[in-house]
Amino acid sequence: MSNNMRAYDESYLADAMKNLGEMLDYAVNDLNYSLNTFLDMFIASSLAGQFEKGSPKVVAGMSGKEIAFRVLEETGVEHGFDMVFREDQVKYLPSREYWCGWILAYYQWFQARSFDTILQYISGEEIVEKYQTLHEASEKRCVDAINGIITEKIKAAGWPSRLQYQRRIAGLSQSELAMRAGVNIRTLQQYETRAKDLSKASAQTVMSLAWILGCDPERILEFDFTAGE
Repeated sequence: MSNNMRAYDESYLADAMKNLGEMLDYAVNDLNYSLNTFLDMFIASSLAGQFEKGSPKVVAGMSGKEIAFRVLEETGVEHGFDMVFREDQVKYLPSREYWCGWILAYYQWFQARSFDTILQYISGEEIVEKYQTLHEASEKRCVDAINGIITEKIKAAGWPSRLQYQRRIAGLSQSELAMRAGVNIRTLQQYETRAKDLSKASAQTVMSLAWILGCDPERILEFDFTAGE
């Protein structure tokens, strides 16, 4: 996938990485949320989608702390505290959570995938566990490490393809889905077993399958680990 497929220009990336790092550092170390819980809240809010699209207001126009408070407001959390600023600590002594947000922002931009999709494969806590070995590594090495973790998890778990998973949720048989979407059943079976790459199918085929299944097209496409290369 070429750089022009990414949602926002690389000139915004440093701000985006800093803001997501600051958001997680603040949520965990000042507001006492667990890392995975706050990431779930972030995804449930509109802030994640705005971040993914590169909204200048979010990726560069707000601080990480402001983003954290917007997440709380949008997810209906009432709080009786004021913002606590720890700029010097974040700047000079970045926490593990700060690094997690920092590299997660880079990974999302590099792979051009949603936070929701990424965190279906690897949790914030799993990323944090790699802090000791990767926090001084290059961004590209971190991307490769995360991809390696995800690949091994998929192999070990024997997870069904995303298309098969969404079909089961929809309660449709292969023949029902093939007929309604206008796709040859043998071809559908090959997509489900990953014998054929659904991402190389026509846009009409992908959109038709997603429409019948009632989900976004991204939900049925496999995670492409080479997307950012």
